[in-house]
Amino acid sequence: MGSRPDIWGDEPTLLTEEDLWWFAEGTHTTLYTRLGAHPVRSKGRDGVYFAVWAPDAGAVSVIGDFNAWQPGRHPLHPRRSSGIWEGFVPGVGPGMLYKYHVVSRHGHVLEKADPLAFATEVPPRSASVVGDLEYTWNDRAWMERRAERNALDAPMAIYEVHLGSWRRGENGRWLTYRELAPLLADHVSHMGFTHVEFLPVMEHPFYGSWGYQTTSYFAPTARYGHPQDFMYLIDVLHQNGIGVILDWVPSHFATDGHGLGLFDGSHLYEHADPRQGYHPDWGSFIFNYGRHEVRSFLLSSALFWLDRYHADGLRVDAVASMLYLDYSRREGEWVPNPYGGRENLDATGFLRQLNEAVYRHFPGVQTIAEESTAWPMVSRPTSAGGLGFGLKWDMGWMHDTLQYMAREPIHRKYHHNQLTFRLLYAFHENFVLPLSHDEVVHGKGSLLGKMPGDDWQKFANLRLLYGYMYGMAGKKLLFMGSELAPWGEWDHEKSLDWHLLEYGPHRGVLQWVRDLNRVYRGERALHELDCDPAGFQWVEPNDADSSVLAFLRSGRSPGEWVLVVGNFTPVVRGGYRVGVPRPGFWRELLNSDAREYGGSGVGNLGGVEAQPIPAHGLPYSLPLTLPPLGILFLKPA
Repeated sequence: MGSRPDIWGDEPTLLTEEDLWWFAEGTHTTLYTRLGAHPVRSKGRDGVYFAVWAPDAGAVSVIGDFNAWQPGRHPLHPRRSSGIWEGFVPGVGPGMLYKYHVVSRHGHVLEKADPLAFATEVPPRSASVVGDLEYTWNDRAWMERRAERNALDAPMAIYEVHLGSWRRGENGRWLTYRELAPLLADHVSHMGFTHVEFLPVMEHPFYGSWGYQTTSYFAPTARYGHPQDFMYLIDVLHQNGIGVILDWVPSHFATDGHGLGLFDGSHLYEHADPRQGYHPDWGSFIFNYGRHEVRSFLLSSALFWLDRYHADGLRVDAVASMLYLDYSRREGEWVPNPYGGRENLDATGFLRQLNEAVYRHFPGVQTIAEESTAWPMVSRPTSAGGLGFGLKWDMGWMHDTLQYMAREPIHRKYHHNQLTFRLLYAFHENFVLPLSHDEVVHGKGSLLGKMPGDDWQKFANLRLLYGYMYGMAGKKLLFMGSELAPWGEWDHEKSLDWHLLEYGPHRGVLQWVRDLNRVYRGERALHELDCDPAGFQWVEPNDADSSVLAFLRSGRSPGEWVLVVGNFTPVVRGGYRVGVPRPGFWRELLNSDAREYGGSGVGNLGGVEAQPIPAHGLPYSLPLTLPPLGILFLKPA
């Protein structure tokens, strides 16, 4: 541990007058350096400085294993009218357990975990742990280059991970952050993904919430180790050239008694009116985004993970539930905004403030919105009237595509527009194409299980789905295990089905995903203009009868093209003519029907010579053999 800062005065404090002003103004972005529990020295004595916001409390004291959990032995004192209680407790150090004993002005007694604790006990225990964040990072090379690795013109293939069920140890135990680090880094590197995205690691009482019911916004879950262990995991991923995105949940929070709800006996973090402060779908509290101190808390949480944990991005969960006051509510169950509308003006103001703060302090990162509606300009700058996110999940693409792929091929021609509709809006936002955990839980079945046909057709359809996603404009996200093509849906209580790799069809899908990542990363035409309409051109969008699609992806340099042709039926189509913009040999980069992937081996013997026969408005064309339920990637030699 580093040397403790000295604090002096009759009432030792870390809070300056500027801190109090920024906190009350809703602009403080580093509360984690001021509130919470901080090991310090005061007048030659080692101890911990405690500070907590509880404006409606009549008394606050620190209880812990250092004072036998006895209230009143170590009282905190109010900092004038700020609502913050603070104090120095000598003899306390890292690793000790504590909570705040809060007596409200109405006499209610509460025992609360520290909202800004850096560490916690392993759930179901709920005490906070005095911690420090000292760690020697070894990721300088990554940090110096991460802005270019996270840029919109860089390849971004995200591997979404739930740490408790990616891989388990003996007898089904959770692996620690340190045990996971080399295993995960090796697998992600081998597969060619550019980033991992962790389902929320912030501490959560109920394991089955996957982290989306948060209680501690500054502490990684203790289930897998200590804060420095999680830093080590991120450090190892960075040293292997892998970016780290963290799911972050400012949309709602858990109602557990030790958490933020009714923190000082009043509705401090949440709205008092349940029509605004309680989420009916998730049984959770909703933050009061109009309260300045709550904004400071959330801003500080977001920047904390970027600052102290070197995270490369934040994926903000359930943004739609924040934007709409009537989200999942019936008439009479919501409160209109001052103009009579359904838009949550406090929430939109907070999101703009969040993104401005993130990109001002950490310009090399990305914020990503999980937003499922047509709210305009989610990923456009706040200066232009947007919400300011860097990227947005394209939930419409996901729903349309999975619905289409679940249909028997004989019926697909009647639903061809489910594949082509996306291009009407594909560049209105900077999109991520997600095949996430949400699509393989709650009885939805696995991606393989959604596919129609016999076993061979199911695997062929799955490879076609993945190929279509990697060919289409937009960044990519694939949930862990999808590369194994599991038969069953995801179960957070056990490890992924790694044993499936003993079987050829599953190994074939693994190899297909690996090669898709290799080609996506290696061909600038497939990623450089992911978010620019100049990077996409339809060649054949209208052949519904054959259920065939063809399009060109382009890079910035002239002549940088990749042609993508998908055949969504199990019929081999010989001599299928597809227009191309230049003569010469077009090499087959990828063919999902290759035998190495478990396919039937139908293809074009490595490539096709373009003929001077115009087609699809282009001066040359390729007479292709389209494999059954297959997709081809070709480029000019």
